[in-house]
Amino acid sequence: MADMVDHTGNRFGYERRYELARHKLTDSKVKSISNPGVYGDGDGLYLRVQASGTRSWVFIWRRYGARREIGLGPYGNGSGHVSLATARTKAEECREIIGRGGDPKTDLAERKAAIKPMTFGQIADEFVEVMKPKWKSEKSLQRWQRFTITYADSIRNVPIAQVSTDDILRVLKPLWHTKPESAAKCREALKLVMDHAKARGLRTGENPAEWKGNLEALLPPSKKLVRGHHAAMPYADVSAFLVKLAEVNGVGGKALEFTILTAARSGETRGATWDEIDIPGKLWTIPASRMKAGKEHAVPLSNRAVQILTEMKDRAVCDLVFPGARSKTPLSDMTLAKALKSAGGSDFTVHGFRSAFRDWAGNETSFPRELAEEALAHEIGSAVEKAYRRNAAVEKRRKLMDAWAGYLAGRKEGVIPLRKRS
Repeated sequence: MADMVDHTGNRFGYERRYELARHKLTDSKVKSISNPGVYGDGDGLYLRVQASGTRSWVFIWRRYGARREIGLGPYGNGSGHVSLATARTKAEECREIIGRGGDPKTDLAERKAAIKPMTFGQIADEFVEVMKPKWKSEKSLQRWQRFTITYADSIRNVPIAQVSTDDILRVLKPLWHTKPESAAKCREALKLVMDHAKARGLRTGENPAEWKGNLEALLPPSKKLVRGHHAAMPYADVSAFLVKLAEVNGVGGKALEFTILTAARSGETRGATWDEIDIPGKLWTIPASRMKAGKEHAVPLSNRAVQILTEMKDRAVCDLVFPGARSKTPLSDMTLAKALKSAGGSDFTVHGFRSAFRDWAGNETSFPRELAEEALAHEIGSAVEKAYRRNAAVEKRRKLMDAWAGYLAGRKEGVIPLRKRS
């Protein structure tokens, strides 16, 4: 009489004496079975026959008093089917796994092979999602999103179990000398993500982002790196620079000019999407989620800025205003830096143009200081200044941005001259 499984599962557990006999079934016997039920081959391997006549293999065992079961595939000899001999091989692997304290549902070789390895990008995104409640400020979340999307972009598709020290260096080296503070924060973020992966059992061994005994032998210590200020081109030289920049082909040159005209941060330009742009209204509204201060920022657009947007719109390939080389991905900050260098500005930084704008507004015009700070989306100190910022109309700043664009184009109209000092 065939071994059957009752509803309580009490007869499962190949460790029992009456289950130890193996190889009870034969191919001819399997083919002759017509009644639905579960038929034992012995030692935990069973053939389940459905009322429809379909046959499939299952392996059943008990652990900690609980019945466990894993399917081993449909019976047969064709593609995608499991023969009696193969089912016995799989059952033996299950027994070995159970014998060493493992779980066939996760440790069976064919199941491991079918699992697509998780990538660094997936784990980094997972870490950000898990840790969100811990971070008190929107700025922290934005910093992490900048790290996972921009800085670590080159290793996002690397399987987390295979991330090496070379991969970590690939992320850090472009930042290490040019953006030492960002590089230090990036290394710490890499370390935390790798620790998270190890705690999840997704990798083993030492953390490749560890400084002590690892990266310290490959990179100069951070104390030898000087943060300093972002090197700013003198505002008097920016107009001539833009003439040279016009000769630089590619999206990077357009994005850099747009960044200069709007006094925006590089990341704000690179992440700009068309739903943020109102060309007829000559306005760019950057959502709070993309702003350093976590507050929505409206940027009045000069005629030249609108002209650049119109040119980009005519060749738009996705929702990004300034798309990168790869489809639907933003430009990298290195792309703007390359355009800067190509136009002869290698001694300066992209961020430094914000300082050039601020110096020009303070030295060459009578626009209120608070208006210039608002144009830069800076937090301003006193309650009076904050009230001014809240009430500062976009049209007031539009005059400032038009004056800046006019100055860069070599024109003086629209500029409010400084009052003569007595």
